[in-house]
Amino acid sequence: METPKWFEVRDLHVNIAGKPILKGLNLSINAGEIHAIMGPNGSGKSTLAYTISGHPAYEVTGGDILFKGESILGLQADARSRAGIFLAFQYPVAIPGVTVANFLRTAVNARIKADAAAKNGGVLPPQVKGVTLPEFRKTLRDAMKILRVDDSFAGRYLNDGFSGGEKKRAEILQMAMLKPQLAVLDETDSGLDIDALRIVSEGVNVLHERDQSMAVLVITHYQRLLNYIKPQFVHVLINGQMVEEGGPELALQLEERGYDWLREPEVA
Repeated sequence: METPKWFEVRDLHVNIAGKPILKGLNLSINAGEIHAIMGPNGSGKSTLAYTISGHPAYEVTGGDILFKGESILGLQADARSRAGIFLAFQYPVAIPGVTVANFLRTAVNARIKADAAAKNGGVLPPQVKGVTLPEFRKTLRDAMKILRVDDSFAGRYLNDGFSGGEKKRAEILQMAMLKPQLAVLDETDSGLDIDALRIVSEGVNVLHERDQSMAVLVITHYQRLLNYIKPQFVHVLINGQMVEEGGPELALQLEERGYDWLREPEVA
């Protein structure tokens, strides 16, 4: 019997407000692999990311998404997160009044309790209370060192008044604390200068080295991010469909030639 892929998108069709965006998209990722999806504006890259995460505005009209051999289309966004899927947003939302530390501890406890309940027939064992405060603080400090953020970062309100680089560090900090099995990075390089890009990328690389079963899907316009997070596979998404696939050299071709050579010629 063939072993199922870690993550699969099968003939996926997605509408937004009745407009077709993804038009029969296919993608498969094995555990531990790093894949990159590149494409011009409006090609459907962020639509794919939000659909994977379960955003309710994105209507799946055909196909399927499977994680570890099971369809996730029936799961709400929070259930997908607890199952081990993580999305780093292109434009993270500010949450005034909620500190980074409180947000992260709540998220970590939700994951711990969901895992414990899943192993106990859906019932949370009474002895499972979540992560202890000392253990949480130690793990958080270690994660912040990877991303080179000051300890005071934990006491700030999540993304409230953050710079672009701080917002992206906060996203990768969440990834470090939640330890996902599939991490989707939606244009993480957007709005970052070279120094911030390097620090965020190094954080992703360290996390992947620590857990080499974690699959990573990097979504980006530009090759520059892939100088730091190095994929084994590159896919090109144009007009809602994958039009080209290859190794890291494909990203270099796109940097030199753009996307026009991959577009279908218009019929006269």
